[in-house]
Amino acid sequence: MTSIRHSLGNAADCSGRFLWGATAGISLGDLLCGTALDGGAAPLTGRSVLVATRDQLAAALALIELDGVARRLIVCPPDTSPEHLPSIIATAGVDAIVSDCDHQDRPAVALRVHCKPLVTPANNVPIDRCATEWVLLTSGTTGAPKLLAHSFASLTAPLGGSRRTGGDVVWGTFYDIRRYGGLQIFFRAVLGRGSFVLSGAGEPIGDFLVRLGAHGATHVSGTPSHWRRALMSPNARAIAPRYVRLSGEIADQGILNALRSFYPQAAVGHAFASTEAGVGFEVNDGLEGFPASLIGAAGAVHIKVDDGSLRLRSARNAVRYLGAEHSALTDDEGFVDTGDMVERRGDRYYFLGRRNGVINVGGLKVYPEEVEAAINRHPAVRMSMVRPRGNPITGALVMADVVLKREPDPGTARGPLAEYKQEILQMCHASLAAHKVPATIRFVPALEIAAAGKLARHA
Repeated sequence: MTSIRHSLGNAADCSGRFLWGATAGISLGDLLCGTALDGGAAPLTGRSVLVATRDQLAAALALIELDGVARRLIVCPPDTSPEHLPSIIATAGVDAIVSDCDHQDRPAVALRVHCKPLVTPANNVPIDRCATEWVLLTSGTTGAPKLLAHSFASLTAPLGGSRRTGGDVVWGTFYDIRRYGGLQIFFRAVLGRGSFVLSGAGEPIGDFLVRLGAHGATHVSGTPSHWRRALMSPNARAIAPRYVRLSGEIADQGILNALRSFYPQAAVGHAFASTEAGVGFEVNDGLEGFPASLIGAAGAVHIKVDDGSLRLRSARNAVRYLGAEHSALTDDEGFVDTGDMVERRGDRYYFLGRRNGVINVGGLKVYPEEVEAAINRHPAVRMSMVRPRGNPITGALVMADVVLKREPDPGTARGPLAEYKQEILQMCHASLAAHKVPATIRFVPALEIAAAGKLARHA
């Protein structure tokens, strides 16, 4: 059995390593000899603990303290709807809540403990009392979260030999660590020899970029939508990362090229991961999609494509769903069906989109992400979102909202927006079937990004 605190070693091993939040910085060495919990971690020994803080740094401190002490940690994203909390608490058998604010409206539990982004010295800090089960929340089709159980082993398996990185590494992420993508970066930072910069609640992306730069962030991760917004910020050059990582959405060639051009000193890679399947693979050749040679190859992760859907089997998979209402997590062979649709072209597979997000145009399938990738190749386009528009004949048509990298000069004689629209349509016709080409293109100043860092695709 092992835990985060055990993996950190002693205070000397953590010398010069910090967790930086929006308003405070905490030495990992101090945390090993102290606590951020009122009353310490001992009263939470063996309990099923819901970690529900507003502040990300407070959540990070609580997770480090309680791994190996609590029987179960339920990691609650800050935007979790209060209406879902009673069900979460009942399903996970929660008997303690750790929070940084007073929520009198929350359901009754046996114990409430306050956590703050401040460490005070403590004696006899508990460590490795039990193997902690980690429970992560993921959205279901109804909007109610599913509860997925992971172990310390399944969460840290993707790190492999990368646990010990160079001592000058400073990780930062646009993700929230209360979600799988952010939690992976949290583990990379804390179990490595580096430090970690966390975003603050409601912190503007430009301000976070400045803080990343001030702390010398060397490795920065986020979704493609995060990165598109970052590149739109006047503070984008506040950072000079050595490594840029994308995950959570399809990384199309447009955003990969843009990041390589903007941060020429950085290696740019993208990873496929999901809360259910864990981290499947990383792609570091600068190209969208992934090599076909990964399918069926021997290794830590077994990958196959069945009916166009990507499926993964590995020690990184979640252990199970909590709650009897959910179907089995894996098929009879132990593969997780990710629901991500792919298509082989030559020696490479390309992501089309989510199976449950398809647009039906007269009985023909359109994956919004595939159309967005075509649109995003236009050099003037920063990002786009494709959605259906009702049609009495075909049932739906494809429409696209497009954000440009910069506003065109209104005095240009030939009408730049009309030119851009024509050029985008030409690019779409060249690479997409006719039913996938947008019937309508609308230029908008911005697109809504959901709390998870992905495009907000409303049904």
